[in-house]
Amino acid sequence: MTNSSSDLAARPTRRGALAGMAAGAGAAFLASTPTASALVPAGARGAAEPTPSATTGATSPKPGAMQLFTDPALNFAALLALGGAGFGSSEVGEVLTAVNAINAAGADQQTFTAEFRRWGDRLTTTASRHPQTRRSRSLRAAQYYGQALFFVLGSDTPGDEEGLYRAGRRSWDRFARLCTPAAISDQVRYEGGTSIPVWFFRPDASGRARPTVILTNGSDGQNVDMWTYGVSAALARGWNALVYDGPGQGQLLFVDQVVFTPRWERVVSPVVDWLERRRDVDERRIALTGLSMGGDLAPRAAAFERRIAALAAMPGVLSPWLGFPAELRSIVTPDKAETNRIWNEEVVPGLSPEEAGAIKKRVEPFSVPAMLAARQGRIFTDFWTPAQRIMALDITRVVGRITCPTLVLDYDDEQFYPGQPRAFYDLLRAPKQYELLTAATGAQLHCSPMAPQQHCEVVFDWLEDTLRRGRP
Repeated sequence: MTNSSSDLAARPTRRGALAGMAAGAGAAFLASTPTASALVPAGARGAAEPTPSATTGATSPKPGAMQLFTDPALNFAALLALGGAGFGSSEVGEVLTAVNAINAAGADQQTFTAEFRRWGDRLTTTASRHPQTRRSRSLRAAQYYGQALFFVLGSDTPGDEEGLYRAGRRSWDRFARLCTPAAISDQVRYEGGTSIPVWFFRPDASGRARPTVILTNGSDGQNVDMWTYGVSAALARGWNALVYDGPGQGQLLFVDQVVFTPRWERVVSPVVDWLERRRDVDERRIALTGLSMGGDLAPRAAAFERRIAALAAMPGVLSPWLGFPAELRSIVTPDKAETNRIWNEEVVPGLSPEEAGAIKKRVEPFSVPAMLAARQGRIFTDFWTPAQRIMALDITRVVGRITCPTLVLDYDDEQFYPGQPRAFYDLLRAPKQYELLTAATGAQLHCSPMAPQQHCEVVFDWLEDTLRRGRP
C-alpha cells in the first residue's frame, strides 16, 4: 500500500500496522456471518483449553478443507454453498460448475457475484409445471442469490444490493409457499412501527402441539442458511421451526434500513408471544438457537426471556467487536472526531478494493449511512458510530443471567471468534454442555461449512434429550 501523504509516511508504525490489518486480518471484517470471509487462518483448539496456533499464509486452505478458490474469502463462501447440498439448498454440480466458471474468468468479488447471480436467474426463469421441482429450484436459487448478495458491494454494481436481496427473498418466499404444508408467513410487530417477518414451518397440518425451535441468523446470513442449519433437521424430527429477520438482518436491513440492536430480547419476546398464541406449539418446549453472530444475539435474548426452555449458541460469542482486527479496534477512542480522522486519513487511503469491499460488508449491518455509501461505491466516513454499536453487543456480563440449559458449540480452526466459545461456556451458571466440532470429521471452521448435517445432528440430539419431558 502506498502512503497518501508525507504526513502518513512519517508514521511508519501505525501505518504499517493498519496496512497489516487489512492484508493479514481482514477476515474479521466479515466474522459474523455463515457466508463470511476466511482471510485469516486461526489455530486449532483442544476441547479443554482452546488456544490459537501460528497463522499460516493468507492463500493457504485450512487443514483438511477443500480449496475451491485461492482467495480464502471466496473459498469459505463456496464451501458453505457446497455444504448446503445435503439439505437440498444447493446442488454439488451447480456449485462446482459455478466455481469453474469463476476461476476461468479470474476469481474475484465481481466474477463471483455475477456467476452466482446467473445461477439464481437461471433457476428462477426455468419453467416447470411440477410443484416439487419449482420448490427445489426456488430453494437453490435463494442460495445462489445469497452468495451473489454477499460480495456485491465489492463488485462493479454495488447499487444492485437491494435488488439482489429482493430476488433471493422472492425465491425463498416461493419455496416456503410450496412446502408441504406451506410455511406460514406473518409480520410480528417490533419497536417504532417496524415489523419482523417470520416464517413458521410445521411437519404437518394436524394442529398437534409440538416442540418448536426459533432459529436466529447472524450478520448478513440469509433465510436459506436457516433451512440448512435447522429447519430441515427440525421438521425431520417432528419439530416446528420458526425463521425470522431481526434488526440488521434480511428485510429489516436491506429494505427497511434498521440496524442491529444490542437488546435482542426485545426482538425475540414478540416472536415468543406469537408462538404462544398457536395451538400447534408446545409452549413449554420453545428452544432458541443462534448461528454465527447469532451466538451472541440468542444468548442475550435468553438471558432476559424466561420462556426459552433451551438455548444453543453456535458458536458461543461474547463480543463481536473482538472479531475485528486489534489494529482496527485500536483506532477507536472516546474522541469521535479523532477516531474518524485516523480512519479517513490513515486507514481508508491504503485499503485495496478487496479490503474496502470486505469492510463495507462487515459494517453495513451497524450503520445505514455506511450501507448507503457502499451502494454508491463509496466507503463510509464515520467509523466511530458503528464501532460503538458493535461494542454494545458485548454480553460478557449478561451470560451469567441465563438460566435455561445451554449448548455451546466450538469448531476446530474457528477463524473469527477463537477462544470465545470456551470463555462463554465458563461464564455460564445454567446447566450446560460444550461440544467441539473437529477437523477429524470434516466439521472444522466457523459453523462447520462442510458438515452442516453433523452440525444439526449435534444440536438437535441435544435439544431432544434436553426437552424430552418438557421444560427442565
